[in-house]
Amino acid sequence: MEHKHHHNITNYSKPFAIGIILNINFIAIELFYGFIANSSALIADAGHNASDVLGLIFAWFAIWLASKKTNSRYSYGFKKSTILISLLNALLLFAAVIFIAWDAIDKFSNPEPIGGTQVMVVAAIGVVINTFTALLFIRGQKDDLNIKGAFLHMAADAGVSLGVVIAGLLIKITGALWIDPIMSFIIILVILWGTWGLFIESITLALDGVPRNINYDEIKQCLLDIKQVASLHDLHIWALSTNENALSVHIISNQENNEVLLNKVKNILSNNYNIHHATIQIENEDATTCNPC
Repeated sequence: MEHKHHHNITNYSKPFAIGIILNINFIAIELFYGFIANSSALIADAGHNASDVLGLIFAWFAIWLASKKTNSRYSYGFKKSTILISLLNALLLFAAVIFIAWDAIDKFSNPEPIGGTQVMVVAAIGVVINTFTALLFIRGQKDDLNIKGAFLHMAADAGVSLGVVIAGLLIKITGALWIDPIMSFIIILVILWGTWGLFIESITLALDGVPRNINYDEIKQCLLDIKQVASLHDLHIWALSTNENALSVHIISNQENNEVLLNKVKNILSNNYNIHHATIQIENEDATTCNPC
């Protein structure tokens, strides 16, 4: 697994750097014209983009940190940092939502003229930049959860920027100033829809809960279905990182050759459930002591 992390870092350091630099420059442009055009939707999009840039930076850092070797103090290494970063990213997005809502509510109370053309042009640039950044991660998002998160964030940003373009066009056609803060609230719903799942899953993994892509009962039954397994207890499944899971279990064996059973269990966990870090303790059915493997 360490090799896989290293492979991701080597191949995605450049895309992360390009995506971060492009989006930081775009955020500056978006904020500048957002205040000039008096557009809460444009400012909202800038706030969303800012939180996603921080997300890119943290995801890049977490992948790098997770690849560091274990030591006598951190025997698991720093893989758990990917989970903590996911939680931090969710909290940053919630903070961005508060900022966006505050600005939009003020625009409802005190509507002011909005530069629809400026909003459209700036947001259209955002569609191009965010789409390009998302494409940088499209291949790796199938193999690594952090890369997938970067891809989904940038793809969502492209969609949100497209929504701002539509808002600018509608304002230009109708002159209805309420369209701008309404679009801000639509952006808030988009952010919350994507963030809530990230937040709950991050909390679950931080508390060593069973990862969402793992079926605890299915694995338990699969192990019990092995002919040599009489019973089992103390089955625990948790996440070492956002893309690596661990398992420990005590198995009661009804045969003498525990080495065969041990290899069978390890192969099932590895091949069927992608769990490569398993601690399995075999106990003989008629023995008072157990043989740790």
